[in-house]
Amino acid sequence: MTDFTNLLSQAKQMQEKMKEAQESLKKIEVEGVSGGDKVKAIMTGDGELKNIFIEDSLLNEPKEIIEDLIVAAHNNAKTKLKQKTSEEISKATGGIGMPPGFKFPFQG
Repeated sequence: MTDFTNLLSQAKQMQEKMKEAQESLKKIEVEGVSGGDKVKAIMTGDGELKNIFIEDSLLNEPKEIIEDLIVAAHNNAKTKLKQKTSEEISKATGGIGMPPGFKFPFQG
């Protein structure tokens, strides 16, 4: 019975660490870029697109090019956020990794 109690205790500690990690993830901000840094997308740890910056020189380009660069910067930010989130979860769990079924905050 002691082993089961110990296992429950470890599971509870892991649950607390995951909760702390999820809270710290909300404070993360990443910057996605495209077009040689002419478009930047700022995304928060919970997947919210916080801001978009477009260099003035791009405003003379066709609308479709600007739209594509915005999408590319957003996708770059999302990739960076996923990587940063994985790193933070790994730190919180001592390198154990994410439990099955765990979803990043920005995955809905």
